Parts: sequence; C-alpha cells; structure tokens
Amino acid sequence: MAKASELIDTFLQSLAHGRRYSALTVQGYRRDLDKLSHAFSDRPLTEAKPAEIRAEVARWRAAGLSAKSIARRLSAWRTFFDWLAQHYAMPMNPAKSVRPPRAARRLPEALSVDWAVQFVEGKSAADANSVAPGASTSAGDPFTQLRDRALMELLYSSGLRLSELVGLDCAPDSSVAAGRNGWIDPESAEAFVVGKGGRSRRVPIGAPAMQALRDWLAFRQSQGEDLSSAALFVNRSGGRLSGRTVQRRFGQRAKALGMPTTVHPHMLRHSFASHLLQSSGDLRAVQELLGHAQIATTQVYTHLDFQRLAQVYDAAHPRARRKSAPSSKT
Repeated sequence: MAKASELIDTFLQSLAHGRRYSALTVQGYRRDLDKLSHAFSDRPLTEAKPAEIRAEVARWRAAGLSAKSIARRLSAWRTFFDWLAQHYAMPMNPAKSVRPPRAARRLPEALSVDWAVQFVEGKSAADANSVAPGASTSAGDPFTQLRDRALMELLYSSGLRLSELVGLDCAPDSSVAAGRNGWIDPESAEAFVVGKGGRSRRVPIGAPAMQALRDWLAFRQSQGEDLSSAALFVNRSGGRLSGRTVQRRFGQRAKALGMPTTVHPHMLRHSFASHLLQSSGDLRAVQELLGHAQIATTQVYTHLDFQRLAQVYDAAHPRARRKSAPSSKT
C-alpha cells in the first residue's frame, strides 16, 4: 500500500474534484488527517485498531482539545477510513465505533435587530458619523467603503456562509458550470449560492443589499474594470477577497462603532436566521434559506427565540418572578 501521506493526498483530491468540497473544507480535512498520519507513522494505516483510536482521543482530551474539535477530527478520520475500505480493501473502519466526548450545546450568538442594522449601515445609534476614538474607519475611501457596505448588507440580507460570500462572482461563467462558484442575478435580486458539499440554492437579496451591490459594481465599472468574469468582492489588487480579510474588516467596523461585542461574519448569519424566524415562525423556510441539510441544525434558532420571549415574560408579567415575602413586624 502507498504511504500514508500519498493516500491522504489522493483522498483530498477526491474531495476537491469528486465531491466538490470547498478549499477551506479540504484544508480542514488535511489538518485533521495530518494528525492521523503522524499517529501511525511507523506502520500502515490499515493496521489501525479501535483501541488505538480511543487512545488518541484520550490524549486529545488530556491535552485540552475541545469536544467539538475532537468530534470534527474523528469525523474526518472516519470518512478517510471509509474511503480506504472502498478503494484499498481495508477490512474495517477502526474509527467507526469510537465516539467523541459529549459537548455542551452552545447557542449561536446573534445581534439584536437594531445592532444588526447599525452594523451593516456603519452608523452608530447616537450619531451616524460618530466613531470610537482611535478606531480606524473607511471614511473617504470609496473602494473600501462601498465594498464593505455591500458585503455586510448581503451577508445579513441573505444569511450566507463566509465561504459562500467570498466565493460569489459578478456573473455566471465556466467555473460555475463546474460547480465551483456562485453569482448574483441583479434582474431577479437573487444570489445563486454553492454551499457545503457542492449543494446549490437560490436566496433572495433584500432591497438595501441590492442597492449596495449596485453602488459597489458601478464604482468598479467607473474604474474601467471588466466584471464579466470577475469575483464579486475583491481586494485592491483585483484578487478575490479572502475570508480572513472579511473577518478583520468586521472586527474593525465593530470597534469603530463602539459595539459592546466582537462581531464576526457568522454572527450576521445567525442574526439573519434568528430575526427571520422571530418574524415568520417558518422553520422550514429558514432551513432552505440557510442551506441546512437537516432541520435539526436549524432548530437551534428556536432556542434563541425562546430566550427572547422568556426575557419579555420576565420583564412584563407581574407573577413571572418570585418576590421576597414582606417582613412582619411584631
């Protein structure tokens, strides 16, 4: 059998080209499988036993790795061993019966409606032009200002994942036919999105986001740029904007607005889902818009909605909280 590193490379190529996984997902698999290659560097992977996989899990826990990270790593190993069984006649999957430690379920973080609107508009509640002292802003810089407004409006308007956002093109091209990128359709005010596992969906784009996109594209055209096969969001060199840059711009905007919490791209996706569910109550529709394969993934947002209702109840109902009994005087 080939070396572990060669097998892993072949497997990752099958994910990228056969299953059309995103580059970020493939990179994540590589990091997790590098751990497998290191753990069994002295003998063939086909000799791995369940007890040895459990021992690895125990070492991860002792090293302080989170339950979520352990579950992700085990999932990558299971998928790889299944692939080995299919292509190299491996007799069994040694990771199949190994279960990760139970993780405490964490609710997704979401902004309030007011904070979400202020964030995407880049305006503080007190003064549309005020910013925190010493914070950097994009004022006077049309390129950054228009781009950031467009991408943040679109993210909150349509609930995209970060990888889906940076993967969008201005228009469909040959790469889309291969299932690689999505694009926007200004005529129908929709985005065609390629999500996890190469699954595609169409999502509506709200009027403010659509206007922000038009302003951004008009600016680029005024600079003589050909948008027929260009990425929707680019850096100053014309290259596709990276997810890390988007994360950094989110942090800078939250600081400039003096927001009380750190804002990251996925928080706007959570806010989109939570606010839509609060208004509509249509869990299935939210599932389709988010691109969740399972309804259980979407149901976490019902807990956010219940928390909001519980806060309203506690604040408003006269019998919501037990009051201390009046002291008696003798």
